Amino acid sequence: MQLADFDSALKSLNTNQRTAVEWRRGPLLVLAGPGSGKTLVLTLRVSQLLRSSATKRFRVLGLTFTNKAAAEMRTRVDELVSSAAERAMLTTFHSFAADLLRQHGSHVGISPDFTILSQEADREDVLRDAIRGIRKNDEIDESDVSLLPIITNLLEKLVPEAEVKTRIREPELSSKVAVLYHAYREQLIRQNSMDFVSLIAVAYQLLTTNSQIAEHVRIVYPHICVDEFQDTNLAQYLFLKAIAGPTPKDLFVVADDDQIVFQWSGASPERLDEIRRDFSMAVVQLPENYRCPQRVIELANKLILFNTDRSSDKMPLSAARKNGAEDVVRLEKFADLEAEVNWIAQDVKSKGTKHAANSVVLARTRALAESASDALSRHGVPAAVAIRKSEFESTPLRWLHAILRLANTRGDREQLRRVCKSFYELEGVDIRVPDVVAASSALGGDLLRAWTGEALARKELAPYTRKLLTKSVQQLIERLQFEQFITDAFAWFAEMQKHTTGQASEVFVDYEEEKSVWCDLSDTISRRFGAGDVSLNVFLQELDLSPKHPPIPPGAVTCLTIHMAKGMEFDHVYLIGLAEEVLPAFQSIRKGQNSREMQEERRSCFVAITRTRIDLTLTHADKYFGYPKQPSRFLREMGLIK
Repeated sequence: MQLADFDSALKSLNTNQRTAVEWRRGPLLVLAGPGSGKTLVLTLRVSQLLRSSATKRFRVLGLTFTNKAAAEMRTRVDELVSSAAERAMLTTFHSFAADLLRQHGSHVGISPDFTILSQEADREDVLRDAIRGIRKNDEIDESDVSLLPIITNLLEKLVPEAEVKTRIREPELSSKVAVLYHAYREQLIRQNSMDFVSLIAVAYQLLTTNSQIAEHVRIVYPHICVDEFQDTNLAQYLFLKAIAGPTPKDLFVVADDDQIVFQWSGASPERLDEIRRDFSMAVVQLPENYRCPQRVIELANKLILFNTDRSSDKMPLSAARKNGAEDVVRLEKFADLEAEVNWIAQDVKSKGTKHAANSVVLARTRALAESASDALSRHGVPAAVAIRKSEFESTPLRWLHAILRLANTRGDREQLRRVCKSFYELEGVDIRVPDVVAASSALGGDLLRAWTGEALARKELAPYTRKLLTKSVQQLIERLQFEQFITDAFAWFAEMQKHTTGQASEVFVDYEEEKSVWCDLSDTISRRFGAGDVSLNVFLQELDLSPKHPPIPPGAVTCLTIHMAKGMEFDHVYLIGLAEEVLPAFQSIRKGQNSREMQEERRSCFVAITRTRIDLTLTHADKYFGYPKQPSRFLREMGLIK
């Protein structure tokens, strides 16, 4: 985009949107309802800051919760401002924490090439190693690995070690957890590893114990923009406060208390009140919805009024699209779940492939989403359930990921084990971990060099495999040429596929899909840091911080849980399972009509219906998984049933 395009975008804003973009009077909270153009406002805000200070050296920090949202923000700002990447850090909380530790982690004992642990099994191994290192404590043994969730909870709340005992009521348990909490954190530092919760905790520790680094960060980033603030847990909020300092020049926060649906991970309605109070924030509201038909907005407003924990001054949504026709919203009732999902499949099929490609089925649980996907598939309608993945699962990419990790940390026996296991699955050559460890003693403990030597000694290696190990792996060992190695590895996989038949071809299940995800993530990392400027440790850290969700196939109906649909929008929305003990869930009903749990369930329903661009279909059944159910109270609260 050129300057005229930016000016045109600015002129297209409504009064409240433009007030937010041009705000210059200190910290600001933007209460932005669904479909209110908050992404446009945030993008123009960052762009305006950059354009109005072209000769300045400071950078703008934009924090959000997902890599997808951060990438979208970077793309939009790049279109509005030349050289934006040089002066804007638009990233996630965890990625920014990793960046801080790469630069300044030595002050807390962390080297820049630290490993990020994304698997629970790896975290449990760290705790086991910590337990083995504890001396003269007969009360602790390896069975206490089961206490890792408690340690995680304490880290998520940034509980100081001195306060651990006061947070746990049982005296015997509190003493044990206090020892393990300290030992686990020390063990992570000792082996130069971080898990997701520790990234935030250690970065917070860095900023709060080293005033010079904190001041440096505030000089570099005088302008801070935060998206989806309502999703922050306590650790992320305290981290934000440590970044901004007590009196930030410019803190711009976008949030919506009606879309808090992650209370289970630490989000809280009270946090909005807290940030308003802590920073004496002014408030601008964006109530106008540009996404949904008027009829959907009417239902959403009726529903959310039943929540008592909303901001007292929260304005109702208003529809920019004046379409109040009743047929925009349908309500259907069925005898059981099977009849419900079969009807949806038939309805989608009857409306053609274009309708299907722009449709979503939303459900409270993954089990319901899978039921809908199965029914669609049975009726010949392509459908897929969106899933969360933190690691690559296909054999080729497990090997590639593990060998890159081993190249980065040459003494990592767990990565060696993974390399050996996946190489056996690919090539059928069994290289034993103890043999490699023994061989590495003469190579300064370099397990990658030792593994390569052991592999090349095997006469049964295929010629194309020997070529990869002789040339590409050696270059990886000696010069860390990981980008060329990745290219060569993909060529090796392609050659291997030509020679793989029958049962052996199972090792390539999901490979093409995951290769696409790998390439997309690699491109994103290269664009963010600059092609050719990414070191192996940065590449691996960013890769480990990124979810590995497979894309929905083109033309398929998307089947999602409500939580995964947040931030998305679709032409045709089918919300299924609107029954008591389903949506709302049984646990929230037990807690009561005005409980925190019930209010979160209501917000989930609110989020689901406001994904709609064209039409909304609501369904419920008399029976789910063999149990009779009553219609959801949310249907009554929206005025759809009596």
